Amino acid sequence: MQITQSIKQKLRALTLAAIASATFISSVHAAEFNWRFANLYSRGTAFGKVYESLAHNIETLSNGRIKVQVLYAGEGVESAGIFGAVKSGLLQMGAPFQSMNAGELPAGVVEIGLPGTSSDIAKLETLIHERGWSQILTKAYASQGLVWLEPYIQPAVYIITKKPINSLADFKGMKIRAPGAYGKFLRKLGASPVSLAWSEIYTSLATGVIDGSIGSNMIDHRDGNHVEVAKYMYPMPLAGAQVLPIIVNRSAWNKLPDDLKGIVRAATVIHARDQLTKSRMWESQAVADMEKKGLKWSPQPSEADKKEWHKIAVELWDDYGKSDPYSQQLVKILKAQQ
Repeated sequence: MQITQSIKQKLRALTLAAIASATFISSVHAAEFNWRFANLYSRGTAFGKVYESLAHNIETLSNGRIKVQVLYAGEGVESAGIFGAVKSGLLQMGAPFQSMNAGELPAGVVEIGLPGTSSDIAKLETLIHERGWSQILTKAYASQGLVWLEPYIQPAVYIITKKPINSLADFKGMKIRAPGAYGKFLRKLGASPVSLAWSEIYTSLATGVIDGSIGSNMIDHRDGNHVEVAKYMYPMPLAGAQVLPIIVNRSAWNKLPDDLKGIVRAATVIHARDQLTKSRMWESQAVADMEKKGLKWSPQPSEADKKEWHKIAVELWDDYGKSDPYSQQLVKILKAQQ
């Protein structure tokens, strides 16, 4: 697990600033700001608990001046609706899945990680913090009335299916839950992509509505008990990692004094570190847990399939670079890093 020096320095500086701000408050305050924060996961899941920690850190570092109510998958706001709910002010903060809102913010699809992008965490953090992605994404989200805060990185994206994939030709005709660029990629292989919330995957697999699904990572598949209704994992990841943001409604953000803005930023940097370290640790355990329940791996792809997979992935980069000016800038930087 490598975390770049720049992110370590940023974490240290923001955390110290937040603690210093909290220290100056000598008495317990009633909440001055009440926020609602929606995430993509159900109660009790591993990642749901990490989002709970983010809310807790905001409350603790602010000495209770900001109270954060955590909303989980299926609790009032659908996963696809998180982006719009934060944008409208129904929610003050959210952790969206950008692929579900590609039409509103095309740059988010590039941000999350196009097929074929790197699994090298140091490269991803350099791309974000040193190569200019953070400045571009700040402007992209601001154009939607949103404040973009520290993004977090989760492990590779894999496809679980009800039948084994022996060659790329087997994807033809399959209905696979794969929103955004993932769906577009699989459509080029002949599959029919479907957009569903994470909480709907199990039932949809069990009833035959879909034949397979991506997960944001292996932990998603494990926590969703997907192996009970789909036994095969394709060994080649769709994307090497996923980069996801924490977003805040701009009006709610502007109501915060500067010290509380610093505290919220610091909490999201801590959250990003926790997501990265915990998800990598949990990934191998998730695979082991699923294998105990009968998970099998589809055969390793042939060299011809690997080349075709890569060819289609690279084609998508240029396609998404044409989506809007922000996407164009992101893709240009991404290609320059290769």
